[in-house]
Order: sequence, then structure tokens, then C-alpha cells
Amino acid sequence: MDNPAAIGGHDPETEALPDVAPQLRELRRGRGLTLEAAAARAGLSPAHLSRLETGRRQPSLPMLLGLARVYGTTVSELLGEEPPERDPVIRAARAEPVEADGWIYRQAGSSSGRAMQPLRVTVPYGAQGDLVRVHPGEEWIHVLRGRLRLGLGDAVHVLEPGDSAHFDSMTPHRLAAAGQDGAELLFVHTLLTSPTNELCLPGGAHRR
Repeated sequence: MDNPAAIGGHDPETEALPDVAPQLRELRRGRGLTLEAAAARAGLSPAHLSRLETGRRQPSLPMLLGLARVYGTTVSELLGEEPPERDPVIRAARAEPVEADGWIYRQAGSSSGRAMQPLRVTVPYGAQGDLVRVHPGEEWIHVLRGRLRLGLGDAVHVLEPGDSAHFDSMTPHRLAAAGQDGAELLFVHTLLTSPTNELCLPGGAHRR
């Protein structure tokens, strides 16, 4: 897999995230979870979660999604960018891009008190292509631009602009741009707010 530093123009191993790191620590403590318990539920090692909480490692979008499920919150809250509660309109000017491990995403709906979270995601070529995702819930994706390679279990599908996919996210899945120009998609996932829900990533899923 390509080094995210080459894709995003920075080194995620050393770049601190002053907004995300304190939020991760505060939410974990607020839920009464030890570092070990929260890490186990998110499919991370305690050392890895500790580095995320101290800003010594940048979390990927799948990690943020998993931690949001564990803490019963949303990626927006983790980033300290929660919009006004139940605001039905998301203005383009307010949907500022956020980069996580090579992917760039923008909020596409208000998730406060909702059962799902919509995002607009830009997937550069080579970013996160070998990361296998497995977690409770459902996902829906719709390709806006470029070509997207979707691996579902043993099957591989190449989605063209206008194509969509809707699947049970307990099925192991991978997402990657199928062309050098990358891909852009609408991405909707269900929010499972129980702190007992886990993001289960097979060993090696976070390798670079």
C-alpha cells in the first residue's frame, strides 16, 4: 500500500491532531472505559489507541468510525465539528474537508440524534486499498466521479460513476480507487450508538 505521507503530503506518524486527540481521551474517560477496554472494542492495541489520544499518530477514517461507534457518538463530534443539532441543511461552505489517512471527506448531513451518518468522500489512488473493514451495521455508497473497486467477501466489483452498492458491513469489505485519478463518492453508514458495539478489523488491517 502506498505511504499516506506521499499521498497527503505529510507524515501521519508525527503530525499531531490537537482537536482529535483530546476528544478521544475525553470521550473514553466519559464513557468509563479503560484504555485496554476501549482499544479491544475498537479492534486496536492499547498502545495504538494511546498514540491516537496523545496525538502521536493520526487516525484513519475507519478508525474514527470505529471509535465513534464504541463511544456512541459521531466522527463530527470526535473532530469537534458538530453542527447545530438536527440542522436539516448542510451548506457547502460549512462542509470543510477533513483528511484522514489519505482519504478526504466532507460532512453531507447532520448526524446528531440520527440513525445514520452521510459523508462525501474523496478516495485518492493507492490510499487504504488493503484495509479490510468489518463492523456491525449497513453501508451505502454511490460513485460520483472516477471508478471505485469494492471488495465484498471474495467478490470484487468495479463501480462506475452513477453506480451504487448497499451491503451488510459485517461482510469483510475493502474500498479503493480503481484509477489513477481517484474516486469521489457519497458514503452513508448506520450509527450504532451502544458502547458494546465493536469494530472488528482482522490482524494486519492497519499495516502501511
